[in-house]
Amino acid sequence: MQSLAAEAPIADVLVDSVVPRVATIAVFVAAGVFLANLAVAFGLVDRIAALSRYLTDPANLPREVGTAILATTASPTAGYGMLAEFRESGVLDDRATLVAVTINTFFGFAQHIFTFYAPVLIPILGLRVGLLYVGARAAVSLSITLVGLLAGALFLSDRNVDRGRAAEVDAHAPDGGETTTREKVREAARSTAEKLRSILPRLAVVYTAVALVVARYDVQQLTAVADPLTAPLGLPGAAPSVVAVFAVDTTSGALFIAPLIADGVFTPRQAVATMLLGGIVSFAFSTFKRSIPFQYGIWGAEFGSKVIAVNTALKVVFIALAVALLLVP
Repeated sequence: MQSLAAEAPIADVLVDSVVPRVATIAVFVAAGVFLANLAVAFGLVDRIAALSRYLTDPANLPREVGTAILATTASPTAGYGMLAEFRESGVLDDRATLVAVTINTFFGFAQHIFTFYAPVLIPILGLRVGLLYVGARAAVSLSITLVGLLAGALFLSDRNVDRGRAAEVDAHAPDGGETTTREKVREAARSTAEKLRSILPRLAVVYTAVALVVARYDVQQLTAVADPLTAPLGLPGAAPSVVAVFAVDTTSGALFIAPLIADGVFTPRQAVATMLLGGIVSFAFSTFKRSIPFQYGIWGAEFGSKVIAVNTALKVVFIALAVALLLVP
């Protein structure tokens, strides 16, 4: 049955829903991205580098490797490149490298907290759902890192590392040189403007489409069609559609589910569980679009396949566990 909103003109939907929502998100995105860029420009990540010994010592890795792991927070390419250099120079064998890459997981995720989750995703989802989702993803990533630390403690020894060569490897993150405070602020503003130009057009288009669908059709009718697919998990019938959109594009998935949360179709825990399921499905897309080209380029096909297999298996296991915990009555 069509809802009463079906008679609402498109212009009214745009003025009453789309424009205010997109404008609000744009303000939060701009502020969040700008502050994140400032934090990076003023060396917040560098100040954390002293903590590297707490990662490497328990995992039986050289302390120099900790610098590469922490560098991933600022630049995944730089962090992985440094680890590849340690492997190629003989500092780490394949087993030790896999342990280091596994420990790397949380620090690769941490970069996205400042560049995407906090400035983009939380404003879209709202504070409660956004923090719950980001917290769940952080817990998954941290769990994988802890598995890496445990694996290093149990399975690595001096046979897997050559500490004598570690100091010879030029393993340091690229340095952009000294810049003034004004230049750092100007660069942060420029980067923020670029981020907005890439996000806002897609945000406006997707949110307009979602708003029109919600305005013209009864949400309960849409959810009932897909209910058999999600009944075993107790999720609303709209969950398969959310998973499909979220799997292809995280921002679009968040935009798709946000109105359904506001309308009470999803509880916060159900929404986060559904988005996490979308994350599992998205591995099939992201592996072919990003992981294989990136990992093969860093490690080569043979070892790159091992890295992808380990990363994917651990992510699926811990995301499935997180979904189960979220859906416990």
